[in-house]
Amino acid sequence: MRVALVTGSSRGIGLGIAKALANEGWNLAINGMRPEEQVEEVLAELRALTDKVIYVRGNIASAEDRSSMVSKTMDELGPIQVLVNNAGVAPLERLDILETTEESYDRVMGINLRGAFFLTQLVSNQMLDIADKTSCCIVNVSSISATIASISRGEYCISKAGLSMVTQLFATRLGAEGIPVYEVRPGVTATDMTGPVKEKYDRLIAEGLTVQPRWGFPEDVGKAVASLVRGDFPYSTGQVIMVDGGLTIPRL
Repeated sequence: MRVALVTGSSRGIGLGIAKALANEGWNLAINGMRPEEQVEEVLAELRALTDKVIYVRGNIASAEDRSSMVSKTMDELGPIQVLVNNAGVAPLERLDILETTEESYDRVMGINLRGAFFLTQLVSNQMLDIADKTSCCIVNVSSISATIASISRGEYCISKAGLSMVTQLFATRLGAEGIPVYEVRPGVTATDMTGPVKEKYDRLIAEGLTVQPRWGFPEDVGKAVASLVRGDFPYSTGQVIMVDGGLTIPRL
C-alpha cells in the first residue's frame, strides 16, 4: 500500500497536490485545521479517485499534533512513504517590516518553518525503518518568496527561504539512504491566500509579470509534485522545481 501524507491539503495548493497523487493511486492522509465534517466533500471527491483517504486534523506547529497525525496515518494506512510539506500561512496582516510584530513572526515561522522541519524529522526517522525505500521521497512546497523580497510580509519570505535550506539539509542527510528530497516553488497561484490581492495580480499579469500570461493553479503544482513522487527525477535530490509561469526569469 502506497501512503502519502500531505499537509495543508483540504484546500488550495495542497488539495491540488492531493488530487494529483490520488490520480496516481496513492492512499492519502489529508491534513487541515477544520473539523472533519467541514471537509467531507473534499474527502468524498478524493475517495472517488483512490482506494483510501483519511483526515488527520492538526496544526503542524504543535509537536503533539504532529505526533498524532503521523501515528494515525501509520495506524490506519501503514508506513508513510511520501511526505509533502505544503501547510503554510501568510501573515494575518500585511505590515511593513519596520512594523512587523513578534506575534505574527512567531506564528508564521512556527507553522511554515519550524513545523515543517520537525514533521520532516519525525517522518524521516519512520522512513528509515521501511525496508524498500524505492517509493520514498519528501517534497517541500515553498514559494518564489524564498528569493523575492516582499517588505509587507517579511516573515513569510523568511520562512520560505528557511524551508529551502531545510530541503538542502534533509536531501544531504537522507541521500545515502535512498530518500530524495525536493523543493517546489509556486508563483502567483489562485487560492484563498491570494484572493485578497486578486485585482492587483490580475493587473500585474496583464502587464507582463509572468512569461506565461495567466495565474498559476493548484493543479499546476499538483502535476509537478506527482512527477517528483513518481520518480521522474531519480538523480536530482535537493533540486528546486519552479512552477511560476516564468515569473522569476531575469528579463530586460
